[in-house]
Amino acid sequence: MSNADKLASRLREIVGEANVTDDPEKLKALAVDGETPGVMVAPATIEETAQVVAYAHAEKLTVIPRGNGTKMGLGGIPKKVDILLSTRRMNRYRDYDIANLTLGVECGLSLAEIQAKLAGEGKGYFVALDPPHTGSATVGGIVATNDSGPKRFLYGAARDIILGIKAVSPDGSIVSWGGKAVKNVAGYDMTKMMIGSMGALGIICEISFRITPRFDADATLLISFDGLKAAAGYLRKLLHSKFYPASLELMNARAAAAIAVSAGLKGSYVAAIALEGIEEAVARQIAELSEMGRQEGGTDVVTLKDQPHRDFWIAYRDLADTLATAAPNLVMLKSNFILSKVVEMVSACEAALLKAGLEGALVCRAGNGILYAAIPLGDDLAGKTSDLVALVARLTDESVKQGGNLVVQRAPRVIKEKVSVWGQSRSDAVVVRSLKEKLDPSGILNPGRYVAGV
Repeated sequence: MSNADKLASRLREIVGEANVTDDPEKLKALAVDGETPGVMVAPATIEETAQVVAYAHAEKLTVIPRGNGTKMGLGGIPKKVDILLSTRRMNRYRDYDIANLTLGVECGLSLAEIQAKLAGEGKGYFVALDPPHTGSATVGGIVATNDSGPKRFLYGAARDIILGIKAVSPDGSIVSWGGKAVKNVAGYDMTKMMIGSMGALGIICEISFRITPRFDADATLLISFDGLKAAAGYLRKLLHSKFYPASLELMNARAAAAIAVSAGLKGSYVAAIALEGIEEAVARQIAELSEMGRQEGGTDVVTLKDQPHRDFWIAYRDLADTLATAAPNLVMLKSNFILSKVVEMVSACEAALLKAGLEGALVCRAGNGILYAAIPLGDDLAGKTSDLVALVARLTDESVKQGGNLVVQRAPRVIKEKVSVWGQSRSDAVVVRSLKEKLDPSGILNPGRYVAGV
């Protein structure tokens, strides 16, 4: 029996015949940055996951976790993919305590499924996360990549609403950190350490969230501006005002056109503000913020409510997919920077794109200091590779200059081979390597894909 057959046979003993895939054609479609898995396994429980990882640990086989695949473009090129571990069958509710505003779920549930269930409880509740691919992304993938969306401004990121995590460690042990109590941490906060660790330190299997009651009303305010300084100035004034919107966003004209919100908006930049609360308060904020926008140089004002409001934010979050459908070989860059440097960072990105002869849809979390640049390279990947690589280097330097760094969230393999996908190496890389060596000395979990290439 070959090693591949031996592996598949052992995995079938653990999870059952139907839950192991070793067909070469099917596995080719599941390749991670061009690296085809040796086998895919889909455990149904955390205990089965532990058995799979324990076997991999004993045999020195690499394991890469996968939910619905929406985050698989993030990270470095994997060193090896012996086992692709699908989490989709781990899709149960473990704790459903609406009265105490807590929810425990397994990692394979999609965020959309959870939100739909919570919306039907009483006046409605929700998990305060709104990352891209909300309709299909699993909560395990969202937490493992620390993904977030526009509402991060009001509600924070995953680390702000997660109470506890249960995971499988690299040796196959089942470990738990945190729990339903808000303050139950002594020593290192391992729950927060696992968030965003890309499955390199352990496979997240169960998550306890704090949930939020639904608001009475919501709306979107869109204001166009002819210049970047006017748009950023308006958002900065709003940031320091008495108002507290759910989202505080800025996009360039290319992004607005892709999201199909350009009707009635003629400026080069669009401020997008989400408002939530009681109906009277939302109406008052729309009126006052609209007038403030006009005073700060806004040229056009559009208000969205009900379904148009919801459709806008779905399209906004999923901008990268819209552009990728229209043109192949999309590159997605994420820069973070000091909050006061919005104008400098957006201007630098526009200048870098112009110098490289490339176009990009820019979306800025003006209230969080984050800039996303979606750059479709089209069919001429070979001809544009060197320009894109130079652009990444320029924007990385600029991000560091402005107090942050840059991450390549999505790119063809040929681009990843030529850039540092996690940006400029810093002192925290030493900490990450040390953690990886302590927790996963054999390097079996997601090798090569996390920070510092661990």
